[in-house]
Amino acid sequence: MGHEVTATAQRDHGGGLDAAAGSFGGVRADWLDLSTGINPVAYPLPDLPMDAWTALPDVAARTRLQQAARTFWNVPDAAGLCAVPGASAAIAHIPLLQDPGRVHIPGPTYNEHAASFAAAGWQITDGPAEASVLVNPNNPDGRHWRARDLNGRLRIIDESFCDVTPTATLMDQALQPGTLVLKSFGKFWGLAGVRLGFVIGDPALVARLGACLGPWPVAGPAQHIGAAALNDPIWAKTTRDRLQTDAARLDLLMTQAGAAVIGGTTLFRLYQVDDAADWQDKLARHRIWSRVFPYNSRWLRLGLPGPAGWSRVEAALE
Repeated sequence: MGHEVTATAQRDHGGGLDAAAGSFGGVRADWLDLSTGINPVAYPLPDLPMDAWTALPDVAARTRLQQAARTFWNVPDAAGLCAVPGASAAIAHIPLLQDPGRVHIPGPTYNEHAASFAAAGWQITDGPAEASVLVNPNNPDGRHWRARDLNGRLRIIDESFCDVTPTATLMDQALQPGTLVLKSFGKFWGLAGVRLGFVIGDPALVARLGACLGPWPVAGPAQHIGAAALNDPIWAKTTRDRLQTDAARLDLLMTQAGAAVIGGTTLFRLYQVDDAADWQDKLARHRIWSRVFPYNSRWLRLGLPGPAGWSRVEAALE
């Protein structure tokens, strides 16, 4: 059976602090946003040369960024790799790389994939399909997929949240025809505003995507910041350890308040509660924004607070 998905329908996402402040008071600066899965302790910004801002991005900077990405993610030598202005830009363009057909996107999951395929004329289906999309780990429940779950002539693996669990990657599939692996920089490194992502896989498809995006898809500052972060494995290891500890701390607070842990990653946690809208309202009265879902009235998703936010969460849950 197919799902009705329209490209122009309003789609729910995390964020939306302006609307939250409009409903519950305060201004953006008053709010603790736990509605996204963005690392609250961002990678420290390196010093940037002035020409990163003033000059068109050059080939040398792009090459440094791409090599850093290949090393960090152990990208197979024969796989193509393209830096993009955020994973969402790739998600919007990938369905245009092949003629439309049917696409299977196991859900519930990140809804931009279905919207982008629908906008490109594809039919979303639960049955046999010419394309498949796996979000690994899945958002919002954190499910990990296996290679055998892929099918079709176009196979998309969205690993936007996989940097917290690198052993779960399906990067070895990047050598398979028709396969593209998506990586997001904003989530794990906590720099969503940089707008940087990567598409890795079938060289012909990667080249077509790069041609669609033009000669300078990634800004100069993003190239320098990305290369520095990807070349810093010590920061990555320390961050994974901290996120593991903080996720357990949040789980303890939430279970003591009556919630049940049902999934997530160490960047976001998914809880089952009696009434998610009531929980969201309760937290919002303390200027803490959370994520609820239109398809499940008992699911509540929380990102992790930064060091200064824990006392606010504890007070809100008392």
